[in-house]
Amino acid sequence: MNKSIMIVGVGGQGTLLASRILGSALLDCGFDVKVSEVHGMSQRGGSVVTYVRCGEKVASPIIEKGEADIILAFEQLEAARWIEYLKPDGKIIVNTQQIDPMPVVMGAAEYPEGIIDALKASGAAVQAIDALPLAVEAGTAKAVNVILIGAMAKSMELDKEVWIKALRESVPPKFLELNLKAFDMGYDA
Repeated sequence: MNKSIMIVGVGGQGTLLASRILGSALLDCGFDVKVSEVHGMSQRGGSVVTYVRCGEKVASPIIEKGEADIILAFEQLEAARWIEYLKPDGKIIVNTQQIDPMPVVMGAAEYPEGIIDALKASGAAVQAIDALPLAVEAGTAKAVNVILIGAMAKSMELDKEVWIKALRESVPPKFLELNLKAFDMGYDA
């Protein structure tokens, strides 16, 4: 299995934890895994992207336009921003949540309408998930990232137990049960 996966969102959404869980699961399966540094503004609200590539032998974590098998988007506008990196037969898993970027907050722009429909019109396989209410139900709005990792896990060729082990290795013990619940909810979404 060779996979190129992009995790995109805004600072403060837990993209780093998501990439750690993904990397851990892939390593446990014996793949060579390369994870990029975060690009963009890692402060709360800035755009962030992490590249994760796995296979028998991976030289670089960088994913070029048209190479991503999966884009895991924590926010709609970020999905639209990075869609050109998706392979023609790739899949985008997108949280339907909208987080206003600074130009919208400042009143200099409006948040675009119809992003999910535009993603679908691009020909991409789109799985849209309203992850925020699920995360709240799991115990905290901060679990959106693990809801989305659960949804992605369902579409990958790894045993669910590999993901559970990766969660146990990546999440502090005091938050583990909540995150296991969030993962299951995403997996079943």
